[in-house]
Amino acid sequence: MTASHPRHRRALVIPAGMAMATALAFLPNTAATAAPAADRPAAATADATSLSYVVNVRGGHGVPAHVKKAIGEAGGTIVTSYDKIGVIVVHASNPDFAKTVRAVRGVQSAGATRTAPLPSAATTDMGTPRVLSASEVADAEAEAAEGQDPLQGLQWDLPAIKADQAHEKSLGSSKVTVAVIDTGVDDTHPDIAPNFDRAASVNCVSGKPDTSDGAWRPSASESPHGTHVAGEIAAAKNGVGMTGVAPGVKVSGIKVSNPDGFFYTEAVVCGFMWAAEHGVDVTNNSYYTDPWYFNCTNDPDQKALVEAVTRASGYAERKGAVNVAAAGNENYDLAADEITDPVSPNDSTPSDRVIDPSECLDIPTQLPGVVTVAATGAKGLKSSFSNHGRGVIDIAAPGGDSTAYQKPEPPATSGLILGTMPGGTWGYMAGTSMASPHVAGVAALIKSTHPYASPALVKALLYAQADATACTDPYDIDGDGKVDAVCEGPKNRNSFYGWGMADALDAVTR
Repeated sequence: MTASHPRHRRALVIPAGMAMATALAFLPNTAATAAPAADRPAAATADATSLSYVVNVRGGHGVPAHVKKAIGEAGGTIVTSYDKIGVIVVHASNPDFAKTVRAVRGVQSAGATRTAPLPSAATTDMGTPRVLSASEVADAEAEAAEGQDPLQGLQWDLPAIKADQAHEKSLGSSKVTVAVIDTGVDDTHPDIAPNFDRAASVNCVSGKPDTSDGAWRPSASESPHGTHVAGEIAAAKNGVGMTGVAPGVKVSGIKVSNPDGFFYTEAVVCGFMWAAEHGVDVTNNSYYTDPWYFNCTNDPDQKALVEAVTRASGYAERKGAVNVAAAGNENYDLAADEITDPVSPNDSTPSDRVIDPSECLDIPTQLPGVVTVAATGAKGLKSSFSNHGRGVIDIAAPGGDSTAYQKPEPPATSGLILGTMPGGTWGYMAGTSMASPHVAGVAALIKSTHPYASPALVKALLYAQADATACTDPYDIDGDGKVDAVCEGPKNRNSFYGWGMADALDAVTR
């Protein structure tokens, strides 16, 4: 069974939300929604016929003078360059720019990061969350156990990874920072503000860091996705709202999605590089890099995008960051011989294409060194929508599922995941987007327990401490008598759950 997924990122529709009595009534509800184009000002700086490109040269030596000259002669303007990894961000209106520059000595690859001119076309909203009334919030607060934050009883996902038990031992260290590379984070939220790391936050949408105050926040018309993710990771245990997996660590916002909800390569590269240079210990990546769901290395443009993000994520790991990413929401077997990708390129005119997922990669999810996370529901089974694949999935964590498929135990009422929302509100989302931050939070707890651990050691501990979970066989999540996905492999390393369910208690005690 494949979940409906027209083009939004790693979160599914939010069917419900919750808020204080004074909260805003409505908020966007997916990881890639946008206000109608008429409601947004047009971009003032982009040529309507320009595209953005990455040009990859040898790292560590700056942009060679002859390459810089060739870029100009081909009609390109350098936006910025990341000399340590040899990635140059360029804008150009010449349709033959990439082809021309690829022939230049010293250029290893070059490609357009989008198929629509700057700025990209708008998408439509998918709906709005339901806001809980004051009485519903009061009911949730009345159910809270002693020592819990008011809404913690609705968070079935915390006991699922033993985070509630872990918090009795440790909340995590304030010296550890998790960067949310996403749609932006509302750091004014009362559950996020106590743990927010402003110095490690930035707006990377253009491919060049914007450090102006608050540039990392989403606008009112942009998705709440990044804010939701940030709360899952590090919502403070402060007597307000909910509790994060690692409520004592710091969280930062690295905004990489543009107002239309697209995560383009130049922004993603900027995000990883910023994290690398600002002491980030863990990055959470609940998105795929637009416009291609899968980037095929036999295509010169897509090859350049893979190369650029690979260099940036690898650099972040070498500088000390563990990179965690969502596996995706299409119930794809990422280890299959072929997959039909119907959504690429998603910024112009997508068409069905059959790809080999071993050669056409979902980035950063399938890149070397990245922790790939599958989602589970309230009954501990693979979420109906979660991608899977033997040798691809590293670990599993709660990402929610339809309450009809996996209903939680009371007092929780929804099978989705509770998180923070912009404007001081709380709401539900589901997706591997929500699973990945649980693992990022556990990785932050491991780093808190072992402050000198390298990324390789943190990952080794993450996998060794995971609770091995046997295959679900047969997997008929909707109960219609038909197998919805096939799980392969042993209990301690299979295609649904990888090494198993993330374990927050072991993270603080072992």
